[in-house]
Amino acid sequence: MSDFSPLQVCVQGDWACYTRPEMKVERVSYDVMTPSAARGVLEAIFWKPAFEWRVRRIHVLKPIRRESILRTEVNSVQSARSARSWANDDGVGGYRADQDHTQRHTLALRDVAYLIEANVHLVGYGKDEHPAKYRDQFRRRVARGQCFHRPYLGCREFAAQFAPPTGDESAIDRSEGLGRMLFDLDYESDDDRNTPIFFQARLDDGVLHVPHELYETRHAV
Repeated sequence: MSDFSPLQVCVQGDWACYTRPEMKVERVSYDVMTPSAARGVLEAIFWKPAFEWRVRRIHVLKPIRRESILRTEVNSVQSARSARSWANDDGVGGYRADQDHTQRHTLALRDVAYLIEANVHLVGYGKDEHPAKYRDQFRRRVARGQCFHRPYLGCREFAAQFAPPTGDESAIDRSEGLGRMLFDLDYESDDDRNTPIFFQARLDDGVLHVPHELYETRHAV
C-alpha cells in the first residue's frame, strides 16, 4: 500500500463499453468501469516506465444506463504481417474496409461519469526516486487537460473528457454484487502470452473497491 493518499481524476463521456470477455460475438458491457479500463485512462493522461498505476477505487457518479446500438466493425486483426500481405508486387492492392466488415450489436453504457482514485507505484529505475514528482506532474497535466492521447471509455470511439475533481462529486446510491469482473492481464516475461485475472466485484454505495492484494499476486499467476 502507498503511504500517499490516492490521486483523483474525474472522467465522463456520452458512451462507454467495457466488454465482457465471455461474450464472443456481440459486445456486452460490464455495468461499471473495470480497473484495467481505468488504468488505460490514467496512462493516456500520464505514464512513465518508472511507475505503474494501481487503481484503488472507482466512484460511479451517474445512474447506470444501458442502450443497444448497432456498430460496424472490421473483421481482420491489424498487424504488420497482414499489412504486408495486402500489398502485391506491383505496389497496388491494399486493404478495403468496405469488403471486410460486419455489423454487430453493442449493449453499451450511456452518459457515464466516474471518479478514479489510484496510486503511483514505482518500479524499475523509479524505485530510487520519490513518487511526489510523478504525482505533481499528473496533477498539472489533469489541470491543463494534457494527455498523450485522448482517453477512451472501453472502445476507442467512445472518447472521454477528464478534469480535476471539484469536491462536490457524490457516488450513486447503489450497492450490489457485480459478479466476476476482469481485473487486468498478467503478461508473462518469456513470451507475448497473457493471462486474464478476474475478481468478484461489488458496488458499495456506488463505489467499486479494487482489492490491493491483486496487484501483489498479479505476477505470480
